[in-house]
Amino acid sequence: MLTRTLTPAPSTGPGPSLLFSLSTWTWSGPGPDGQDIAHILLAHPLGRAGHDTPAAIETRMRHVAASLGPLVGGHDVIADLDGCLRVVGSRVLLKFGGSRYGLRLPTQPGWIDLITCRGQAVLILGLDPLPQSATAGRLDTYLDAARAADRLLFGLARAS
Repeated sequence: MLTRTLTPAPSTGPGPSLLFSLSTWTWSGPGPDGQDIAHILLAHPLGRAGHDTPAAIETRMRHVAASLGPLVGGHDVIADLDGCLRVVGSRVLLKFGGSRYGLRLPTQPGWIDLITCRGQAVLILGLDPLPQSATAGRLDTYLDAARAADRLLFGLARAS
């Protein structure tokens, strides 16, 4: 009789097609302590195919969240995500656990200065889709509605 021991496959982070399709925004604003801090928002783009149902999009975003670390809801203590930000000159890369890929974030000089000075950014992950073309007003509406519906996950991304 042949006996086999099955071991689960190691968890893998999000693949390049998901990472490169994410909608991303960065801005400066008040943090949990009231001082200015860099912010990062990640959201899934609007669905383009029949399999891009709201449930499928949420599942993908929860997979992204799990690869970043312990992201929490808006009523919980924000968790530290040690070393997931890499600053190289004027570029900032968001690294994902279990993935050899990172996501290059959109940057502005003042935003990078905050990352460099404070060594951290508030990371916000939306569970609902939002197109990259969203205007500032649409972004504010999205954040307000998602916060009220508890559809945002938060973490404190730290630079390595």
